[in-house]
Amino acid sequence: MAMDPATIKTMLQDAFPDAEVTVEDLRGDGDHLGALVISQAFKGKTRVQQHQMVYEALKGTVGGDLHALALQTKPRD
Repeated sequence: MAMDPATIKTMLQDAFPDAEVTVEDLRGDGDHLGALVISQAFKGKTRVQQHQMVYEALKGTVGGDLHALALQTKPRD
């Protein structure tokens, strides 16, 4: 089942209110999305920790409704 990029963006913005979030459908199928999340919440965290925070915010949709997510995270300067 495909997920709407706007839904993913809303979930991420709810979890990281200060974040700059960009979500795009990489293949046009709704199953392969790319996301860039820039948030102060990532400051001092490793890349793995940042990604874990994002996956937690997506509440188990990755690997389920969302087949694949190419994720980029970075702390806000």
